[in-house]
Amino acid sequence: MPNGSSMPDETHKRREGQGDESYHIPVMLREAVDGLAVKPGGVYVDCTFGGGGHSAEILSRLGPEGMLFAFDQDEDVRRNLRDDPRLRFVPENFRHVGRFLRLYKSGPVDGILADLGVSSHQFDEPERGFSLRFDAPLDMRMDKRQALTAATLLASLDEKALHKLLERYGEVTNARTLARTLTEYQQSVPLKTIRQLKEAAQPVVKGNPNKYFAQVFQALRIAVNDELGALEALLEQVPSLLKPGGRIAVITFHSLEDRIVKNFFRYGSFDEPSPDDIYGTRRESPLKVITRKPILPSPEETGKNPRARSAKLRVAEKI
Repeated sequence: MPNGSSMPDETHKRREGQGDESYHIPVMLREAVDGLAVKPGGVYVDCTFGGGGHSAEILSRLGPEGMLFAFDQDEDVRRNLRDDPRLRFVPENFRHVGRFLRLYKSGPVDGILADLGVSSHQFDEPERGFSLRFDAPLDMRMDKRQALTAATLLASLDEKALHKLLERYGEVTNARTLARTLTEYQQSVPLKTIRQLKEAAQPVVKGNPNKYFAQVFQALRIAVNDELGALEALLEQVPSLLKPGGRIAVITFHSLEDRIVKNFFRYGSFDEPSPDDIYGTRRESPLKVITRKPILPSPEETGKNPRARSAKLRVAEKI
């Protein structure tokens, strides 16, 4: 990929270091980039730039002719961009990766990395509405350009739709009861802040309140940002985006994401396909699974970064 493209890009103000760990500590940094088997002259994609840690590690393994495309829909990550001619930043959701690679006239790439976790910065900024620790507007948007927030989502859903959302995305044990409680509460008081949501739900909380609300917040965040839809859109493009022998490494943080990645790597679809009625065969996946079992963070890493505890890394290779 020539670096002299006339397409607009963003460059970084930081020339040294391995990304901004005050913004986000990259999870399984070495393991994920090792999984890509980086070639010095290759072309790579970091789907979730964040603090730039994974990108910095990829760049450290690339030679002068290598190229890295970094995607992130959160405008706050611009502060972490590196001043490196081999890096091209695209301020968009990774579901559009294929379109932008075509825009920049890039052919198939040698590797794709996606860290699906919410960044530490997003959790630590109260006004973003991601964290239970603060009272703030029910926002939860990763892309602040979009109109839909957690508050507007809650206002738009009826009891049945909210029940399904909480059950599917948050695996909330009493999703039906909570949906009824929140819907009835909203008839008199619109849910606009984290404090209001916690007060409305308090009478029906089951088990550990922190774990319970974490599941509720996960469900809302996934829905607001269409996280599973974006992941599926990315994976569907992977066979056409990777060169033969090219690799994809994905770090997931909950069972819904991991199941989608596991099935797609294994079967080339999001569900296990049924055998052919006549021949009893299944469609071959375009990918070869490299990690038969997911790679987990070491005890040393989780001791330093508790947010890494639920992470799982899976790697596959284009056949």
